[in-house]
Amino acid sequence: DPPGGGKPISVFESGAMLVYLAEKTGKFLPKEPAARADTMQWLFWQMGGLGPMAGQAHHFRNYAPEKIAYGIDRYTNEVHRLYGVMNACLEDRPFLGGEYSIADMASYPWVRPYKNQGQDIAEFPNLEKWYQRMHERPAVAKAVKIGEELRSNYNLATDKEAQKVLFGQRARK
Repeated sequence: DPPGGGKPISVFESGAMLVYLAEKTGKFLPKEPAARADTMQWLFWQMGGLGPMAGQAHHFRNYAPEKIAYGIDRYTNEVHRLYGVMNACLEDRPFLGGEYSIADMASYPWVRPYKNQGQDIAEFPNLEKWYQRMHERPAVAKAVKIGEELRSNYNLATDKEAQKVLFGQRARK
């Protein structure tokens, strides 16, 4: 239900969900305008850059039925650049928005499979420390474990039906 009651609402898109839940609970999104703007810009940076580019790198490197060098190189290099952006941000702060926030929650799942994206996280020492801080958070560890259990039921690299659902959908008419 919305904050303060009212008619239930439907929220889609992960960034919108995170903002909604942060506002509803009063957690993980600063109230002070400058800190809030900083957190929001990192959340939107993830939504528009890190997530899509890491997803494309992951796809072309691991799931594409034919290995296309241009796609692999293009997205692997872009993820490398984006990791560099995060590394620079994290030089003087422990989390993307300064304090642990929805920006970190949104970004961690895209950094977690860095090896499958062709990245060496050791090249980015500040990002590597952030990754470790994230990994050590009890709620993050719990979520990772749940995800691993769910994924143990299938192998996306070989499950043609799952690939068809994830990679072959078109608009409904």
